[in-house]
Amino acid sequence: MTLALLVCMTLTANPLAPGDHRRSLTVDGLERTYFIHIPKRLGNEGPFPVVLTFHGGGSDAEQMIAFSDLNSQADRAGFVAVYPNGAGRVEGVRTWNAGNCCGYAQRHQIDDVKFIRQLLDDLATAIPIDVTRIYATGMSNGAMMSYRLAAEMSERIAAIAPVGGPMGTEDCSPSLPVPICHFHGTDDQFAPFPGGRGARSLSRTNFYSVDHTIQRWTKANGCRTEPTVTQLPAEIDDGTTITKTVYAGGKNGVEVVLYTIHGGGHTWPGRQPLLRYLGPSTRNLLANEVMWEFFTRFHR
Repeated sequence: MTLALLVCMTLTANPLAPGDHRRSLTVDGLERTYFIHIPKRLGNEGPFPVVLTFHGGGSDAEQMIAFSDLNSQADRAGFVAVYPNGAGRVEGVRTWNAGNCCGYAQRHQIDDVKFIRQLLDDLATAIPIDVTRIYATGMSNGAMMSYRLAAEMSERIAAIAPVGGPMGTEDCSPSLPVPICHFHGTDDQFAPFPGGRGARSLSRTNFYSVDHTIQRWTKANGCRTEPTVTQLPAEIDDGTTITKTVYAGGKNGVEVVLYTIHGGGHTWPGRQPLLRYLGPSTRNLLANEVMWEFFTRFHR
């Protein structure tokens, strides 16, 4: 029996129609919510690839929809975009327990991995999802959450694309290799590229460095230690340049890729933030397009 058939067997009689939906479930006594964007072009056929998109700390799912504009990429490429809500006492101010960060979720040891497991089970009852093509991305604390899923749910997560957030643990031991595509600005004042406490960080987290993150995952995935480094052309003079570093040759052909945005802040590449204090955002790379192209190369 194929995985696709197994998924279809769990569906309700009336799968969700294209459009935007909100769903909720109870995990460890807490109501947890998430939003789903189903492009019109998908219709009711399937199964569909899924991109889990995690908001940053002190934000929420609805803000992440606007911040990333990943719905537009979903409409163009044909995948389902899913935006989970973190935990917190104040509406619109939520965090993820991603290891050494952040806030309410970390202090109360919220089991966010369990939440995402149950979310995916619930999602599979609402639409026909392709269980071999479930991906994750996120911003800042949300990026850290995508790393935690890669480490603890590698049997379900086909690849991740963190933005502006390192791994939140000293090490990682995924049961299966997980391709990584990381984006990070060198002028990030919240989760600093070299690690440590960001000058503008509200959580005062002592972050691991980007190098620590990339090297740990290069080792975990069995990639070659000597990377291929490429300087990308700067077609727009906006004060940023981009270096692409690829650690290839991993188990099952996986890669660890780092896009270093020189001069970039705590921002989503290709999107101009509404809040200037987040720093500059490059226009020389569109993270949504790059990560989706990366995702399409891998499946579980």
